[in-house]
Amino acid sequence: MNLSERDQQYNWHPYTQHKTIGLLPAIVKGEGALLWDETGKEYIDAIASWWVNPYGHSNKVIAEAIYAQLTTLEHVLFGGFTHDKAVQLSEKLMTILPNNQKKLFYSDNGSTAVEIALKGALQYFYNKGEKRTKVIAFEDAFHGDTFGAMAASGISFFTEAFKGSLLEVVRIPVPTVGNEARSLQVLQDLIATQDFAAFIFEPLVQGAAGMVMYDAKVLDEMISLCQKHQVFTIADEVMTGFGKTGKTFATDYLVTKPDMMCLSKALTGGTIPMAITTFTQELFDGFYNDDVNKALFHGHTFTANPTGCAAALASIALLETAEMQNNIARIHNQHLAFATKIKTHPKVKTTRVLGVIFALEIKTETNESYYGSMRNKLYNFFIEQGVILRPVGNIVYILPPYVMTDKQLEKVYAIVEKAIDMV
Repeated sequence: MNLSERDQQYNWHPYTQHKTIGLLPAIVKGEGALLWDETGKEYIDAIASWWVNPYGHSNKVIAEAIYAQLTTLEHVLFGGFTHDKAVQLSEKLMTILPNNQKKLFYSDNGSTAVEIALKGALQYFYNKGEKRTKVIAFEDAFHGDTFGAMAASGISFFTEAFKGSLLEVVRIPVPTVGNEARSLQVLQDLIATQDFAAFIFEPLVQGAAGMVMYDAKVLDEMISLCQKHQVFTIADEVMTGFGKTGKTFATDYLVTKPDMMCLSKALTGGTIPMAITTFTQELFDGFYNDDVNKALFHGHTFTANPTGCAAALASIALLETAEMQNNIARIHNQHLAFATKIKTHPKVKTTRVLGVIFALEIKTETNESYYGSMRNKLYNFFIEQGVILRPVGNIVYILPPYVMTDKQLEKVYAIVEKAIDMV
């Protein structure tokens, strides 16, 4: 049996209905923006392997940092101990995070980063003896698959089976163009009740909803409104962080900064699972007490893993190079040029671009479901053509590694155009 056949015997894959799926390509090698399967077929990784790999596969700079750390100190528990790489990474992050972020809590993936932020907001008020047990989130949000993160997410089929077991979240309209006033008013009405501990959002871009974009100005207003009523604001930068929007963080477009931020995915350049939740001093002080029961009792075995911290330090150093910043600008400009070209296509409804993120919506006569027939047809076509793209319903998006060449990106555009003609 080949790898694909052996895989099918035992492995249960994410977001997969195994009864209707065939054999999955078995990837054996990666370099830059390219991957190769066991048959030798080449793929362009046009979504940076779920948005985690901006500096390319098998990046030597990150690999060398990991190797050096593995041969020095691979892991030590973070409960009761610290180590040099965690201290160095925290110090480095403080130079690039918004100035109001003062404390970092390490974990191991985006969902848990969100979980920690939600627990932080809820327990802050519990520690004060104040009852605030509800959370505000956007419609069609996606924040992860653990229970708190699921509760904050608005894509119903992900969470339908668990809705009776989730904390109470009230959803408000996304403030897209034309919906700003309505979204602000709904938010204002909710926070006036003083029932809410936090407002969580994906800043400027809702990734899993199909790269839905909205303006920084209205988000500034929303954050200011929340902070005026002491509703903590949580920016879920798991997808948008580390250059995706053209700035280091999407919150860099904001004047008013959130109280908490959730970081993961590109943090370690697609190598080692790691996440961080950042907090203001006010939030940290809500747990700083002689009473041990007021501590934040949350932890993971691999919290602040030294090897992951070393990978993150190398990744941030790569992001800050002139070469990588130029790559981000180059891809952004190519996206804009492709958007100008493709938006006149008779089957294209809308296009949108922010940083290295490109999305287009295909015109349909009916509402396309998330994993509907059009999506599956598009996905299979892209894989056949040697391009890894994961459409969301009738929305095709590109979020490439920053190292993708002009030639590779032009090939992706050409195949996207071919796919639109096909549907």
